[in-house]
Amino acid sequence: MAAKLMLVAALATAGLAQADTVACHITYGGETRIVEARPVDSPYGVETTAIGSFFLFRIVFRQQPADLASIKLYTYADRDSGPVIVHQASHAYPPARASAHGFSGLNFVYEPVRDGELQYWCELRKGAGK
Repeated sequence: MAAKLMLVAALATAGLAQADTVACHITYGGETRIVEARPVDSPYGVETTAIGSFFLFRIVFRQQPADLASIKLYTYADRDSGPVIVHQASHAYPPARASAHGFSGLNFVYEPVRDGELQYWCELRKGAGK
């Protein structure tokens, strides 16, 4: 019976083990929201997140293989003719020591048409996956 309880406890604990996530704090139009991403095996299926009516934001977080491990952050202008990249940042994984604005520092991205400003900073959350 004790062995059975230990096995159940071990399985429950294993189910609680969660992967790291990247959480980006994005401020646009006076509103701040957090966009979170889990690690992926391939960047090709990673979707964008709409920010306001003009920006799209994309986080590509790869832990494996080691030579491709990185965190890449993309901001696009969502134009009628299709998305156009206006900002891209690459960070090593694991990232360098975090500052007050995470591993990315505070970034500013400007709308090329409407003069709006998007600000973001990103942090690595250990074991915070859903």
